Amino acid sequence: MCSRLWPNVKVLIAPDKFKGTLTASAAAEAIACGWARVRRQDSLDLLPITDGGDGFGETMGALLQAKRRSIRTVDAAHRPCLTKWWWEAKTKTAIIESAAAIGLAMLPPKRFHPFDLDTFGLGKLIVDAARKGATCCLIGIGGSATNDAGFGLARALGWKFVDGTGRLIENWTELTNLRHIRAPRKYIWFKEFLVAVDVQNPLLGKRGATRVYGPQKGIRPNEFEEAEHCLQRLVSVYEKDFGKDFAKMAGAGAAGGLGFGLAAFAGGKPVPGFELFAQRAKLDHRLSRADLVITGEGCIDCSTLMGKGVGEIAKNCRVLKIPCIALAGIAKTDARTSRSFDQVHTLLDIAQNRQAISKSAFWLERLAAQVAMEL
Repeated sequence: MCSRLWPNVKVLIAPDKFKGTLTASAAAEAIACGWARVRRQDSLDLLPITDGGDGFGETMGALLQAKRRSIRTVDAAHRPCLTKWWWEAKTKTAIIESAAAIGLAMLPPKRFHPFDLDTFGLGKLIVDAARKGATCCLIGIGGSATNDAGFGLARALGWKFVDGTGRLIENWTELTNLRHIRAPRKYIWFKEFLVAVDVQNPLLGKRGATRVYGPQKGIRPNEFEEAEHCLQRLVSVYEKDFGKDFAKMAGAGAAGGLGFGLAAFAGGKPVPGFELFAQRAKLDHRLSRADLVITGEGCIDCSTLMGKGVGEIAKNCRVLKIPCIALAGIAKTDARTSRSFDQVHTLLDIAQNRQAISKSAFWLERLAAQVAMEL
């Protein structure tokens, strides 16, 4: 529609991260700069979004005006690292992003195998948040490098895993020998412990953590059975010792089974990550004031519509009959994605692949300006 026929538009700019190049906040700012250069009369509302993956801490921290805290721990390969979590003192809320401690992006490509990685380093963030006095903890678990079902995390929180000879098990690939699990004195860490997941997979089976997400972390098909056997043994002994089965719970398979681990070993409750964000951001109210929504992420494809933030934004827009434009690094559209957005534009429409990656903020700003010019 021509700009002269649609003046003074209220635009909600709500992108997720462009993974590996731009945070959600940086993407929102780039889109806003490009848009404002062409349509200065429009009212812009910037709302970086998250569904529980990489960037959860920064996005939720900014949304809740929380302060960043630094802490030393270890990454998934047990290398010392300095990481962060966020603290909102008024509501005693801690915000933790697991990818900031045990994220796949923190490791050199193809240097470590998931059999040598675990979630141990995440435990120190939970302990630190509890010591600070947090009564509520929000944790986003996407982007992990691990496939240990929270075994390392549990050890960091004081759980002990014992084989038939009474020896402590310290590597998750030895869980086939597990006979007993001993709980620590402290089991519930927060009054409210919400685990933001961006997938609904169970822990085991064809749709489980190992077979669906293991390959992107480095687990080969001929290793599936070994990994699955270890996790199955963990589930069986936990159920025998404590009478509970969290393996089939929606989201149990998220982040290499960390959804299961946080529920079983820390009292966490998996919830859809975008719903958690939308509630805290008062998304319904902000959408009700918008004439147009611009969203986006690094890659738009069929997975975008499987509970991810950008897809959920589009779904809300369809219900409310608000035009929704998507900007992406690349797009692999099909009939369903085409129906979900009024327009889809990519950085590759105006830039070469190498330029789009190395100067993504620059090109995203130009792309937003071009779309605004054509409105």
